[in-house]
Amino acid sequence: MYHRLLNLASISLAERENEPQLSKFWKETYPQASLWKPCAHKKNSQENIVLLNYGTMAGKPRNSTGFILISANGGLNQQRVAVCNGVAVASLLNATLVIPKFLYSNVWKDPSQFSDIYQEENFLNVLKDDVNIVKELPPDLKSIDFEEIGSLITDADLPKEATPHEYIKNVLLLLQRNGVVHFLGFGNRLGFDPFPFNLQRLRCKCNFHALKFVPRIQKVGSLLIKRIRKYNSARSMLDKQLLGDFISDVPSKEHNTIRSPSNYLALHLRFEIDMVAYSMCEFGGGENERRELQAYREEHFPLVIKRLKKIKPLTPQELRQMGRCPLTPEEAALVLAGLGFKSGTYIYLAGSQIYGGRTRMHPLTSLYPNLVTKEDLLSPSELAPFKNFSSQLAALDFIACAAADVFAMTDSGSQLSSLVSGFRAYYGSGNSPIVRPSKKRLAAILQENSSIGWSTFENRIEKMIEEGQRVHMRPLGKSIYRQPRCKECMCKHQ
Repeated sequence: MYHRLLNLASISLAERENEPQLSKFWKETYPQASLWKPCAHKKNSQENIVLLNYGTMAGKPRNSTGFILISANGGLNQQRVAVCNGVAVASLLNATLVIPKFLYSNVWKDPSQFSDIYQEENFLNVLKDDVNIVKELPPDLKSIDFEEIGSLITDADLPKEATPHEYIKNVLLLLQRNGVVHFLGFGNRLGFDPFPFNLQRLRCKCNFHALKFVPRIQKVGSLLIKRIRKYNSARSMLDKQLLGDFISDVPSKEHNTIRSPSNYLALHLRFEIDMVAYSMCEFGGGENERRELQAYREEHFPLVIKRLKKIKPLTPQELRQMGRCPLTPEEAALVLAGLGFKSGTYIYLAGSQIYGGRTRMHPLTSLYPNLVTKEDLLSPSELAPFKNFSSQLAALDFIACAAADVFAMTDSGSQLSSLVSGFRAYYGSGNSPIVRPSKKRLAAILQENSSIGWSTFENRIEKMIEEGQRVHMRPLGKSIYRQPRCKECMCKHQ
């Protein structure tokens, strides 16, 4: 399907290889991004206002209503959101939060707990003036059967994107009566609007200031950054926030003789088999692909199969036109080429095993041969401590993506892409560009594959990405972790 466009891309990249100018997308296209500065850690006069309808004030409660225990499901990024939401709920209910537990998942197969990933003492210290947090439940509560006393709360007990009022209504009385509640599988059960100013700010403070990776993750993360950049000192506030003391503030003398450090682009390519199968799309693999993906769905997504039997499913073509199909490696390659990124660009590839393996990756690696993963940059002995811990490996990808000169994603709905985007907006000082294709727009452009010229393709791709990079305040209801440009999290300087 993409053979003609990939040939045109190859010709264009070859012609440009000796040209001095770099793609304009190495920089933010909207200078307004530099006006926004981090300030979730600062006090604000609005925090002292009594929050009508919720009966709570900012700051740490003197008398706790009880203990909140959270068992977070999912992978690294889902758990991170759950932790921040848990902090906000504890503050809302004047409760004491027990440091969250992470559930073991048959999908992620990672037994890591909070202290294996995040610096516990930093978490406690940063939030000490905002919410009561303890490491463990008191001994007299540890043996309680939460379900028996009615204090076990699952996702079935709370609607998605629940409001603070729903927590007051459904949880507070339980907490006061039993002294403890346990949120089991606590995920996206807390909405973003309407939400009190101080609690919204607290969520940002937790995500951007309280949650720092443990030193051993920072240390190996710094090796990733140094090896791909060929440079061992911090370039920005982002570097220091991600890597702490494992990256120097001052360039070492040994780098004075090096021409220049390497810029790199991080690409989060969501094209794993679960994503591909769940989408119900087709990707050019014919009958063998259809059989393989259907078998995977029947084993892993039986509820999806059951639901589809009751309705007329959309065709793969209709799904693609609606922007519901994950971008393929070929499409990612075409977007990068259309934006003028040269063939020699260093690309860090984040994510799991790509469906189709090397064969599927060939169009991308043939256009961009300097593509590396953490497995390429780190030795087996350096990776060994993380081998059976998918969340800790994901933390290394988080670091490499957040610290990149440019971050490109193929699925804006993924938690990694969402949280990395927010981190770059918060700490990027207006110079952390993001390439965010619109799957629907791209599908429309690619439909003209048989006739579209390369210059027209470039112009339309550039316009699509520029529109996705516009700087604006967080829209109502959107995630504060992904879009922190709002008065609760950031300060705008004129």
